[in-house]
Formats: sequence, C-alpha cells, structure tokens
Amino acid sequence: MKKNIKFAGFGGQGIIIMGHIIGNAFSIQAGKHASLTQSYGPEARGGACSTDLVVSGSNVNYPHFELSDILVVMSREAFNVYGKNVLPGGIIITDSDMVSIDSSVLPKNVQVYDIPATKLAEDLGKKIVANIVMLGYFVKVTKMINPEHVKKAIFEYVPKGTEKLNQKAFETGYNYRINRRKLK
Repeated sequence: MKKNIKFAGFGGQGIIIMGHIIGNAFSIQAGKHASLTQSYGPEARGGACSTDLVVSGSNVNYPHFELSDILVVMSREAFNVYGKNVLPGGIIITDSDMVSIDSSVLPKNVQVYDIPATKLAEDLGKKIVANIVMLGYFVKVTKMINPEHVKKAIFEYVPKGTEKLNQKAFETGYNYRINRRKLK
C-alpha cells in the first residue's frame, strides 16, 4: 500500500498541520512509513500552501510526486493548481464552502467527495478547526487508517486547552454523511 496524498489550500487554514497529523498517525501511531514535504507561498497568510505526504507499508525512498492518489483541497485556487494532477480513479475531497469543481479538468473516474468543513467548524464556534473537520472526513472517506490513531496524533499537534474542541471537530467530520459528487 503506497499512497500519494496532497493537502492544499491557503496559508492560515492549517494545511501543513493536516499533513503532519496524518503523517504522525500513519508512522508513529500505526507503525507504517511516511514522508512529508511542504510548500508555502511567500505570504504568511492567504498565500498558496500544500503538503505532500507519501504513506507506505515499506520504506518511502523518494518523498516527491507529481500525481496524487488523494487530493484534499480547501481553496478554489488550490483546486485550479492541483485538481488536474490526480491519478485516474483517484479521490478528491473538497471543502464545499471554499471550492467549486470544474469537472472538465479532472482525469477519468476521479471520485469527488464534499463536506462543508468551514461551515461545520463555524457551527462549532471556531472556524480555525475546519482542517480538523476535514481530517475526520478524510479518515471516513478513505478508510486508510484507524480513527483512533488520528485522534492521538491530533492531540500531539493542537495547542493545549483545545483538545476537546479539536476532538469534537474531528468527530463532526468523521460523522458527516458521505457525499460523493456526481460528475457530468
């Protein structure tokens, strides 16, 4: 099992931390192999950013990839850049509050799943946990990793005192109904 996963959006959405949390869940919590690279725009907030994560049951010899098995995208600009770089038959998971999909640029048989992560996070009282809502949904859609491994990893990365909010955000995403978009 080797998967190339890209998390993409803009600075301030917690894109980089998403990669770190899932990487930790796979490597430290589940005993698999993972390699992470990250890319920031020149702006502190609002600029493009992405995290590439390669997960495998064996050693990851090279951490870079051009095509993703899974793209988790939290901004329209990120979709414009990375949407066409998903393998045929791959998965795209979007924050439906922030991303509209142009299916004409997608490879064949790509599966698109939507969740209103930002809206759900706002309903929890903190828009900043939209990334954790998205991680819960990612875990449910992909079925790649035990949710308990991800919860443990979340607690290693979130600020002290926010554990309950982040657990609630994760559970909100995980419990959200699977919403697979029908593409034309």
